[in-house]
Amino acid sequence: MSGSMELKAQPAGKRIVSIDRMRGFSLLGIFLVNMISFHSPYFYIDPENWWQGTLNLVTYRFIDIFVQASFYPLFAMLFGYGLVILRERTLQKGISFTPLALRRLSILLLMGLLHAFFIWEGDILITYAVCGFVFLFLIGWNARRLLIAGFILYIVPNLLLLFMLGAADAMQGGSEFTMYDQEAATQAMMAYQTGSFAEVTEQRVTEWYKNNDLIGFIFYLITILPLFMIGAGAAKLRLFENVESKRLKMAKYAIALVLAGLLIKSLPYLMDRTLGTDYAQDAFGGAMLAMAYALFIALASEKRTFDKLLAPLEAAGRLSISNYLFQSIVATLIFYSYGLGYYGKISIFAGSVLALSIYAFQLAASTLYIKRYYYGPVEWLWRSGTYMKRQRFKKEDGSWEN
Repeated sequence: MSGSMELKAQPAGKRIVSIDRMRGFSLLGIFLVNMISFHSPYFYIDPENWWQGTLNLVTYRFIDIFVQASFYPLFAMLFGYGLVILRERTLQKGISFTPLALRRLSILLLMGLLHAFFIWEGDILITYAVCGFVFLFLIGWNARRLLIAGFILYIVPNLLLLFMLGAADAMQGGSEFTMYDQEAATQAMMAYQTGSFAEVTEQRVTEWYKNNDLIGFIFYLITILPLFMIGAGAAKLRLFENVESKRLKMAKYAIALVLAGLLIKSLPYLMDRTLGTDYAQDAFGGAMLAMAYALFIALASEKRTFDKLLAPLEAAGRLSISNYLFQSIVATLIFYSYGLGYYGKISIFAGSVLALSIYAFQLAASTLYIKRYYYGPVEWLWRSGTYMKRQRFKKEDGSWEN
């Protein structure tokens, strides 16, 4: 693909508002899913039966279809998109990108380690940092190469895994899939409900390692890394700039992706819930919905009539890491034993209402905060460390600047 179709120079510091709005929207979806793990041993239970009542069942199925596995892919693609923007702007200033990127990813890794081992084991920052180090070898590719390689790296291994799981389903006679593990659920309940901070930390480390061993790393290389590449390819095509000229084509893709994504996400309910349908639901349906959500927000951002509605998302998105960590800190203090100790004591519906309430507070607080400060507290530390120079923090006139 010719260089003329890829990212060209643009004014330094000019933000693409739809990207921030997508990040802000992602925070909601990520929190709704993470909230289940904050208050319950989600990975060890059968969520269809753990909570009683129709309201809880409907809540779980709504999250499972519309939210689960549909927001971390969006956040991952935006990470790749943002890293390309950073690279182009850094090179425009005559600054070497690789040392700067290595510092940026190293700081992200440190934040992730602190988050995973001392706050919440479901951290995604470590994964982003590690995959980001690998991605630095690929970021210089052109848009066509990034997109083709990204889609191949995502689709082919995940299809192979899907076929293997389908074969396992056939051998088991299509028996339903469940991750229920009573012993592990009981252990988690004991640790998080009544354990000391040291015992909770030990449980956190144990659970983190279960999902982040060598097999976990390889899995991230066929899920997170290709999403970085797809996001980077989109950045080099300036996908979310000059949207009006691509409006009809983007709308068609968005509608097709949301319909296909919802169909695949519904497979466990249209068919038996098996290893295969469960994996297809997340790996393919989730990614399709993520892309559809991104396109819909980009299209809505072109309409000034949506600015008031989307402005709080934009503010929250500009503080995305601070807000992400805030969610973990507040939720664990509510549910873990060294806080209020409500772990295992609320339903998925109540947890979802709580998540929505905290998120609404974050939208309001972010809107006020961004009028007074250039960066969120974590973003400011991250940026200062990246550039090895204290960054501006407080705005003098309280204006919303780009």
